[in-house]
Amino acid sequence: MIESRPLRVGMVAGEPSGDQLGADLIIALRAQCPSVEITALAGPKMCDAGCVALASIEELSVMGIVEVLRHYPRLRRLRSRITQHFLANPPDIFVGIDVPDFVLSIETRLKRAKIPTLHYVCPQVWAWRQSRVAEISRAADGVLALFPFEVPFLRKHHVSATFVGHPLADRIPLEVDRRASRVRLGVPDAGPLIAMMPGSRRQEFSRHIPLFLATAQVLATTIPTAQFLIGVMNVAAGDTLTQQCAQLAPTLPIHVVVRQSQEALMAADAALCVSGTITLEAALTKTPLVVAYQMPWLTYELLRRVVKIPRIALPNILIGRELVPEFVQNAATPERLAGALMQWLGAADSVQAYRAECLELHYALRNNAGAAAAAAILKFVRTGHAAEA
Repeated sequence: MIESRPLRVGMVAGEPSGDQLGADLIIALRAQCPSVEITALAGPKMCDAGCVALASIEELSVMGIVEVLRHYPRLRRLRSRITQHFLANPPDIFVGIDVPDFVLSIETRLKRAKIPTLHYVCPQVWAWRQSRVAEISRAADGVLALFPFEVPFLRKHHVSATFVGHPLADRIPLEVDRRASRVRLGVPDAGPLIAMMPGSRRQEFSRHIPLFLATAQVLATTIPTAQFLIGVMNVAAGDTLTQQCAQLAPTLPIHVVVRQSQEALMAADAALCVSGTITLEAALTKTPLVVAYQMPWLTYELLRRVVKIPRIALPNILIGRELVPEFVQNAATPERLAGALMQWLGAADSVQAYRAECLELHYALRNNAGAAAAAAILKFVRTGHAAEA
């Protein structure tokens, strides 16, 4: 409570992973401070958790440098509308969740107006654009970090930070029952099962579906008993995928799974995923993984000149070496992706070693993240200082 009234929290989240983080945070805030009022640019999970939505994360479903430039006028108008709302209706604290290109400028404006701000999910300044650390410092009073290595990195650059853990590590069981997951999904427990996750954003999904279906066709010629689970974020994407399957791979045994990526990964013997949070989800389910990513040529050429780390998959970044194979741009061909998946399917010793490393990673990230983030936020409201682990 703030002076005998409910605590008011503003939030902005982007894309499905941010929606899940926001939902976990809202649930934890309500558990620790039942009278809290939350207003947000939100996704469906955040709305279900109990916030008032100012706009939908669907309006931020744009990726890639070229694509963002094309949509910039609309995104600028949305950002201005959200900023003006919080300036006119100041929350007691504002939490920006991920999407730094969109949210850091909002945080900067609010911080200048003496509204406390925290940024949830450290921007990948350890990978590229280190100069942005100064921008984070100007925008946020502190950072709630998902990964342990981010805290010393940020503090080295004089940014207060707290490790809160990753919600996926809390949600996913330490041991996975793959047969039970197959039963829940209604997938026959026969032959190798390969999960394919082509991305949550519209452009990402459209770009990778043909590649992933072609990879499935290569696998099926070598392993006729193989089955495939393809994960999509909503019913509309599922309808699009079904049409593509009918056109490009009509004879393949493909099961379309809507909004059940975790269950699909837990059921699978191996997985092909685009780079992103889904790769961490695969590692936490202990599913042998191959990572692929393609993007528009100009976006790729611009990014490869500024990215400072040699790997793109989160498990590889966290472990510090190539735990899982990754194929980027022209290297991502159906033949190479299928070959890497077949290596996993035929190497029981490698799979066992991989799962042991994934278990260690799981323990390192498991920290009751939603509750830890909520506690850090409430401590900041009480003390005026970002909590530090």
